[in-house]
Amino acid sequence: MSHRRRPHAGGPPPAGEDASSPSPEKARRIRPWAPGSDRSVLALALAFRAANALLVRTYFNPDEHWQCLEVAHRVAFGYGHLTWEWKRGLRSYLHPLIFAALYKFLALLRLDTPWFMVMAPRLLHLETVLTVAGLYYWFAGIESSKGTSLFSKQQVANNQSAPSRKMALLIAALACAIRPTSAITWIYVGLLDFIQIKSKCRFIFLEVIPVGAIVLAVTTFLDWWMYGSQVIVPLNFLKFNFLSSGGDYYGTHVFHWYFTQGFPSMIWTFLPFAICGIVKSREWRLSGLIVWVLGVYSILGHKEFRFVLPVLPLALMFSGYCLAAMSQPKGKHLHGKRRLSRLKLCVILLIVTNVPMALYMSLFHQRGTEDVMFYLSKEAHDGRVKSVLFLMPCHSTPYYSTLHYDLPMRFLDCTPSDHKGTLDESDRFLKSPSDFVGEIFGNLSSFSHIVLFESEERHIRQLLLHNSFLEVRRFFHSHFKVDRDLQSTVVVYSRRDEL
Repeated sequence: MSHRRRPHAGGPPPAGEDASSPSPEKARRIRPWAPGSDRSVLALALAFRAANALLVRTYFNPDEHWQCLEVAHRVAFGYGHLTWEWKRGLRSYLHPLIFAALYKFLALLRLDTPWFMVMAPRLLHLETVLTVAGLYYWFAGIESSKGTSLFSKQQVANNQSAPSRKMALLIAALACAIRPTSAITWIYVGLLDFIQIKSKCRFIFLEVIPVGAIVLAVTTFLDWWMYGSQVIVPLNFLKFNFLSSGGDYYGTHVFHWYFTQGFPSMIWTFLPFAICGIVKSREWRLSGLIVWVLGVYSILGHKEFRFVLPVLPLALMFSGYCLAAMSQPKGKHLHGKRRLSRLKLCVILLIVTNVPMALYMSLFHQRGTEDVMFYLSKEAHDGRVKSVLFLMPCHSTPYYSTLHYDLPMRFLDCTPSDHKGTLDESDRFLKSPSDFVGEIFGNLSSFSHIVLFESEERHIRQLLLHNSFLEVRRFFHSHFKVDRDLQSTVVVYSRRDEL
């Protein structure tokens, strides 16, 4: 984003200057999404993204594994668990098939080892990337349609074509196919610019409808083929999440949660810089998009951090604008050294408040459930695991996509009930661990290994010992309580005859 305000005064361009192809500097002053000429910035960003993905050793949200990688593993290798969402046709197979292709490629190269099976998919996550890329192409395409080129003559001479609005529509359609709630972003963006577009009929009938129809047709036929029945995923998703509030089964938050707790905790100390950047840049359309997304998601009772991740890069972009503005002269009385020292203090503040936390969250907080599956995967490939029971809240660990070995496993089910007040297996276990295990699993003789949190272990330890189970490994998980009792460690028990 540019660090300079757009000039308010209009007027004809100087003689000899092409009004439709301003210089790179002027283009950046016109719009903050103007492309830069230095590709090293992009290379550095990609390198940082790859390093960040490979550095993570922790478990944040079950959907990271269960709604994509687990499904992809089932498609690629024939075994894997499908959660209740897939049985109700609430998810599209488009996203998992991308990772299924990756898994097949790894298997073809004989690289489907536990390490590669865990690390390779982390480099390929696309949801937020699609939204950000689509917004870039959209805004640049809109400017081009107005006759304002964001590319210099040198870039045009180098065959660097202007971004296409159709490309933006294609990316937007793919984003909505992968996650239907992406439509919230594109409804705002599309309607706001639709008002200003002169050729509205051409835009609707020659751009929006053809691109949307093609993507919808392809994804629909793909889902019909994978589901084996005529399933309309976007319609099912809309009915469950918006019309029936099905997501509320997993908990609700107050209306203002995204504004007062959720998003501020995500952007953290970048928040004041983002607000400063919004005010200085006066890009109300982009800042309005952030408020729009947070506002619409606030209507839903069930709220999660990941729902609003697509607008986090926009807020960080405004933060960058603010920092860039600090390095520019504002008047005769502000000495250069003082200006740079203020910028350095802000950068130091951001580093001190974010880097240690990022490292802790990536390397330590809630890592036990990842470590235990990596351990079980190696043990299973060495023939020392026959079957596994997870006595912990449902979806607390990755599953077959990390184990990558076809053996019987069982976890506590938490499929939403059609009857309010009915407790699922996870709730029943947490309410009375010992009684639940005895009632549902009997003497536990059908399992070679049992995995559970230390907070539940103390309730059934004697039962495990009585059934000839011994502790074999213990993995650190967390220093802090998250949403239940402190789950400080993950414990693995094995039957004596398996040792």
